[in-house]
Amino acid sequence: MPGSGLILAIESSCDETAAAVVQRGARTLSSVVASQIATHARYGGVVPELASREHLRAIVPVVRAALAQANVTLADLDAIAVTSGPGLAGALLVGITYAKALAFANGLPLIAVNHLEGHIHAVLLHEREEQEALKGTGFSPYIQPPNEEGALAPEGNLPSANEPAHALVVSGGHTHLYLCRPAHNAWSYSLVGRTLDDAAGEAFDKVAKLLGLGYPGGPWIDALAPHGNPKAIPFAFSQIKPKLHLAGKPPRTKAARTAPIANLDPRFLFSFSGIKTAVLRYVELHNLRPQAESRREALFTGPDAPARPTVEDALAQCDPQTLDLIASFQHAVVGDLMKKTFAAAESLAARRILITGGVAANRELRARFTAEAARRNLRVAFPTLALSTDNAAMIAAAAWPRLQAGSFAPSDLSADPSLALGR
Repeated sequence: MPGSGLILAIESSCDETAAAVVQRGARTLSSVVASQIATHARYGGVVPELASREHLRAIVPVVRAALAQANVTLADLDAIAVTSGPGLAGALLVGITYAKALAFANGLPLIAVNHLEGHIHAVLLHEREEQEALKGTGFSPYIQPPNEEGALAPEGNLPSANEPAHALVVSGGHTHLYLCRPAHNAWSYSLVGRTLDDAAGEAFDKVAKLLGLGYPGGPWIDALAPHGNPKAIPFAFSQIKPKLHLAGKPPRTKAARTAPIANLDPRFLFSFSGIKTAVLRYVELHNLRPQAESRREALFTGPDAPARPTVEDALAQCDPQTLDLIASFQHAVVGDLMKKTFAAAESLAARRILITGGVAANRELRARFTAEAARRNLRVAFPTLALSTDNAAMIAAAAWPRLQAGSFAPSDLSADPSLALGR
């Protein structure tokens, strides 16, 4: 049985170099993230070669900072965990190579973690930390709020350690639905649905770029959407049907390689390339491209652009039609995510829903999911904003059950950019 329960985790799957020390999957002692947004912003997206180079620069100081912040040494650790995929091959290799070297030099076991599993455990980590913080107070964050008479609801909504959960992982690179089952100090995952093309976060980034906004686009869309009319433009998602000519094989798209379509219910499949194209057509039809170029120059590329553009700066550059377009786009995407997530939860008879990933930081998404879950008498949980985006604390939390089970990585561990979870 592990001694200190301390795990040092390293995450380098995309454009953030992160390290964290977490104890027994429930107590975050440190979490350090070195962002590369400034490096990639000028290109409007992540450049893999630059990401790898920045990881090489940051990996050593980030790990040292995580250990110092946690006030521990390598000798205090029980294990080292690292993201092995999915992600950018070069970026993953930086983290894996350094983690392997640390583990070998210090005689520590190495635990490989799937990045998607890490996102799911970001919610579980937040739940455990809240429970620990509220021990002895007589209050649980999972009890329903007081009713109109002021009486607390019964504790039937408390999460059980043996209770399955339905998870939506929604980020710039992923939009997946999973049924998660805890068993014997471990978790198993069944893939329920996924995107066939763009992930939701990728659609946010591309629409923001099209409209002359910054990278990453999600926060800009989130901040500007409340200033427009979400019903102004009736974007709609068509029903996804299996392609007969593929005979159940996955289509040849970057995000559809994790399982044959024939194994998944078409009701739980996502596609965000269509709405991205619809926004492009709207921009062209209403001649909004010149305004977008002017907006980009005023906010980011021009000689008079502010060093750090604010929401107020962006609002000053956005006409009402653009704000309506932004609000309508976000409203439609969140609506599609809700429709399919709750439909899958109902099909699986799941009473507990976990929403995680970078897009889970979106305010409209949190508000609408929370309201709909309450209407359906379901529990819904989110990670903190810091745990929503890529971080290493979630990797350490996911590694804890593997440490308990003695499930360690082989010596020849390498990066798997297309690593699947829950085939």
